[in-house]
Amino acid sequence: MKDIASLLVFVIILLIFSANNAIYSQDIEKRKPIYSVSLGGHFGFVHGQSVELVYPTITNGEFLSELLWNMKPVYYFGVQVDLGLRDIMSKPGFFTSLAFKAGIPGDSGIHENRDWMSIENDSLTHYSKHTIRTNEFYQADAQIGASIPFKFFYVKPFISGSWMRFSFSGRDGYGIYARKKGSNTYYPIHDAPIEYDFSGMEVIRYEQDWLLIAAGFSIGTNILTPFLVDLSFQISPFTYCAAVDQHFTNGKTFYDFTGMGLLIEPKGSFTFKWKLMEISLELNYRYISRTRGDTYIVEKNSNYAFFYPDEGGAALSMFVTRFAVKVCL
Repeated sequence: MKDIASLLVFVIILLIFSANNAIYSQDIEKRKPIYSVSLGGHFGFVHGQSVELVYPTITNGEFLSELLWNMKPVYYFGVQVDLGLRDIMSKPGFFTSLAFKAGIPGDSGIHENRDWMSIENDSLTHYSKHTIRTNEFYQADAQIGASIPFKFFYVKPFISGSWMRFSFSGRDGYGIYARKKGSNTYYPIHDAPIEYDFSGMEVIRYEQDWLLIAAGFSIGTNILTPFLVDLSFQISPFTYCAAVDQHFTNGKTFYDFTGMGLLIEPKGSFTFKWKLMEISLELNYRYISRTRGDTYIVEKNSNYAFFYPDEGGAALSMFVTRFAVKVCL
């Protein structure tokens, strides 16, 4: 009997200890923060094209000038911080994100410059080609929005802001220019054109600063735990570009202030979660259609700027591949 009584006392003590431990564990869970902060780094590459435009006033072509600046590719690294629900499927909540990336300077393809300056027709009159160096590429992105869970997926409406800066230089290469017939008329560009060799020369520099504000949404699911799949899309006409173009061959500098190009940006990401770590692969495409605005031209050794309303423009298209590692706190 004494053995049975001792056993019963032991079982009762064990049950009390187990119950107390369970209550303590639940209390810890209750006290666990609902939101978490994640910090991480990322790297990848940009593959795309920045575009500089001059619109015609008296000529017949679609553009007076089109300058294409390739980024094929530009490698970058960056950092990111996020705040959001620890368990996105548990309840509705909010989230915010800040990210920054910096490009690695280097040659990134070919720059092409085309002009259609004839008032007689829309034939090409000037063409030049140079090696591009991307001197600067910076991008900062911010998002804030809500997360709404459903049975097997979640939806995140958001608003975003973005700043981008590109700086290029063009060197070497050659130029083919049609001969003039009159002040604004030209012979065909294949009819004994004037040819230039720019070997060993820096010919042109170009800078763009973009400001973007957009709205969008994302849809994701974690039913494949520990994997998470997320697809997003944002769109906006609220785009602004300030650009500076320096031509060393004629000593002119062009200042463009343009806006209202349509931003479209789809994005997809695939994330693996392990304990407090997240590893993700992301691909997005950022496209901004042609902007339009005012241009100021300053000639070498002059303090006077010539004003040309509604003649400047810019555009952008780029694929961005990103590999990121984050730690959740």
